[in-house]
Amino acid sequence: MGELNMDVKTDPPCHPRACAIQNCIQRNNYNEEKCRKEVDALYECCNAFYEQKGEDASTVSCPKYTLLKLKMKQRAQGSS
Repeated sequence: MGELNMDVKTDPPCHPRACAIQNCIQRNNYNEEKCRKEVDALYECCNAFYEQKGEDASTVSCPKYTLLKLKMKQRAQGSS
């Protein structure tokens, strides 16, 4: 849990995980499917960010709270 807490506290919050997605996508010729682990890690961080700061909080690295919840639900159901 230590890494998650650190990533939530970066400025902007979750930025290292957003960068990891960009790096992964570039390494994989923009095939986002190969970066699901990185996307899941960002969503995990963003979810923790909203749990700490509230649903109305915002950071450039995370989708808005309602969109994040929708995306997480879709991923849990296996659709993209």
